[in-house]
Amino acid sequence: MSKLSRRHVLKGVLSGAGATAALVSLPSVSLSVENSPIKRKGNIRQSVSRWCYQKIPLDKLCAYSAEIGLKAVDLLNPDEWEIPPRYGLVCSMGYAGGGEIASAMNRPENHAKIEEGFRKYIPLAAKAGVPNVITFSGNRNGMSDDEGAKNTIAGLNRVKKIAEDHGVTICMELLNSKVDHHDYMCDHTAWGVQVVQAVNSPRVKLLFDIYHMQIMEGDLVRTIQKNIDCISHFHTGGVPGRHELDGTQEVQWDGVMRGIAATNFRGYVAHEFVPTRDPLISLRQAADLCDV
Repeated sequence: MSKLSRRHVLKGVLSGAGATAALVSLPSVSLSVENSPIKRKGNIRQSVSRWCYQKIPLDKLCAYSAEIGLKAVDLLNPDEWEIPPRYGLVCSMGYAGGGEIASAMNRPENHAKIEEGFRKYIPLAAKAGVPNVITFSGNRNGMSDDEGAKNTIAGLNRVKKIAEDHGVTICMELLNSKVDHHDYMCDHTAWGVQVVQAVNSPRVKLLFDIYHMQIMEGDLVRTIQKNIDCISHFHTGGVPGRHELDGTQEVQWDGVMRGIAATNFRGYVAHEFVPTRDPLISLRQAADLCDV
């Protein structure tokens, strides 16, 4: 899956005059790594999703992320995995041939290709220190949720030993089917948990996208804490609109982060919002807010 295809909204937000304005404002935020990085509390290990910052060179994004106390960069292709370690970071979630949002694990005809991708890239992820790789359920397209769960369990069972043998976790993402990804099957936590529990592998978990699950379910902290054993990774994003984590949206982010920290979760929380203002200032503000 191409980096730009992840969210269609990205093209509109980071193109034309919006992108120009964002780039013009970049000098207002230092990209130097000569200063001592901000020391975070360490209760939440924060990351940043690459696709939201396509107009910023990856090296500069990594340098700035390290400077503000982030620990990782999210959603990189295999040819990019070596870049974050240059700045003391890791790639916290990698693309590894796990299918497309609309077509992945719930279709048996996709399983061979996904297995091929994982056999090629999961060993490389382990070598590069990438702890997680992403996959998806796919859309329903008339398929019942029960049949989709059965197929997804079979597909994940087919590849789980690859992940187990290399110490890399396959994460299936929870996405909303109400606003952004109509007809997507893994759109409720309960369905994802059912699948993960049936696969019964320490290396097959969920990517809990807080933005998406606020839209579908709400009740975030209780849901997260109840199902934390099935969750390996989190994404953020302001609701509505998937923009800054600020007073324009409805999630109390510091409260959600405290709820996650209370579980002793040691994975990563990756910021996956599309900035509408100076992107690096917005990223710094999000990092400050979530440093509980």
